[in-house]
Amino acid sequence: MGILEKIAEIEREIARTQKNKATEYHLGLLKAKLAKYRAQLLEPSKSAANKGEGFDVMKSGDARVALIGFPSVGKSTFLSLMTSTASEAASYEFTTLTCIPGVIEYKGANIQLLDLPGIIEGAAQGKGRGRQVIAVARTSDVVIMMLDATKGEVQRSLLEKELESVGIRLNKTKPNIYFKPKKGGGISFNSTVPLTQCSEKLVQLILHEYKMFNAEVLFREDCSPDDFIDVIVGNRVYMNCLYVSRGIEHKYFFLVELGFNL
Repeated sequence: MGILEKIAEIEREIARTQKNKATEYHLGLLKAKLAKYRAQLLEPSKSAANKGEGFDVMKSGDARVALIGFPSVGKSTFLSLMTSTASEAASYEFTTLTCIPGVIEYKGANIQLLDLPGIIEGAAQGKGRGRQVIAVARTSDVVIMMLDATKGEVQRSLLEKELESVGIRLNKTKPNIYFKPKKGGGISFNSTVPLTQCSEKLVQLILHEYKMFNAEVLFREDCSPDDFIDVIVGNRVYMNCLYVSRGIEHKYFFLVELGFNL
């Protein structure tokens, strides 16, 4: 069974498992296994080493902003409007095939804006040029998610799921958990707040899934098992996301989430 099949099987198992006290340990282990397989899936293969042409854009300016969205939602038009860079736009999908950079000059700051190819559902598994696009997004400081006003909620949900599955956390802060692997002494677990989502036993089971039997763990906030797994994996990216919807007559509407701080 390949990695994709294993991921799909675990996702089905999680979906059909009822969430309650009796199943919390089982679900915690399933999520830990899922995170491990997804990490393996994203490891670059030798055959893919030379397929990143056009995506290696040097980071410059005071900040880097990546345009993420499905094909034909107006990313190229938006780049052309906001910068002096002309990015090809057409009525057919996948006009942009590489990463096209532009620069926004605002109050003395130079902001690098990247027009990336449209991604499709399954991008995290390598469909289309999804892996290259997501790799560039991970190096950005902010993501602008471009949405079609007529399909906004559906597109937003799918895109957030794709980015979430590869460790990009939008408009979230890093879990306040202290974690340090040790060479011996077993697992030391403490919490400074009451925990409603995670327990010492569940923390131990998750650590054992990662072959960790000696560690120091301190929860400073009421975090979930998913948050703890993120801390163990250690390669999660936390960034702000601005949602932009293109409506009738190609007008753009900025949808700023509560808590967004650029």
